[in-house]
Amino acid sequence: MDKPPVVQLENLEKIYQLGKTTVHALRGVSLTVREGEFTVVMGPSGSGKTTLLNLIGTLDKPTSGRALIDGEDIAKMNDGQLTRLRRHKIGFVFQFHNLIPVLTAFENVQLPLLTSRTKRREAEDRANELLDRVGLKERARHLPDELSGGEQQRVAIARALANRPRIILADEPTGDLDTQTGSEVVRMMYEVARQEHAAVVVVTHDPIIAERADRLLEMRDGRITEIVHEPLTGEKHAIRAIESVPPEPGRSLSQPN
Repeated sequence: MDKPPVVQLENLEKIYQLGKTTVHALRGVSLTVREGEFTVVMGPSGSGKTTLLNLIGTLDKPTSGRALIDGEDIAKMNDGQLTRLRRHKIGFVFQFHNLIPVLTAFENVQLPLLTSRTKRREAEDRANELLDRVGLKERARHLPDELSGGEQQRVAIARALANRPRIILADEPTGDLDTQTGSEVVRMMYEVARQEHAAVVVVTHDPIIAERADRLLEMRDGRITEIVHEPLTGEKHAIRAIESVPPEPGRSLSQPN
């Protein structure tokens, strides 16, 4: 039997009530993300990108529609089940790294393993393996403030992958980095996630990340309005500028143009 998609969103709506103002953050969003895909979501501020990421990450629940992670409907889960889902199946990478300042790079990566009750020796081996993969084996005993911004973000990527999650969610992961460092971090995230067979969803304004995408989606006014990504042969990609057009009725957003 085929595995279910890592992420499956069906006609997702999210409405916030701010005083007397009703905010439609998401309007009928449907999306499928499969194992190994590197999906990038771009769009202006207020378009619904962060709300989308929060719903996929089970940090919020939809007003209507369904959000499934590995075939499980998050709306039917209690708080304990959602916590376990996040711990074991979802890894997060943030703009400002969010490393614990009093822990070394090694300890930051090891921590989610220990909180998941992984045996200490196994947790040590896994942390060392991931730090080696992101090129920081020699910096494992350094505290975050002894590392560059790019190195801290690579530690954050290793930490996100510690429990072998099914999906990595990244919110503006290069927003605090210079262009060259950002490019290196994106390459690292792409390659290591592929090695781990994790799906990746990135919310960003950064065109460097867009160039790496397997699929590039644009959000406007709470809707995914177009798919503008056309893969070429090899790892190179071209992005074509087209007028935003809502998808035709019945057309799945999980399939490229």
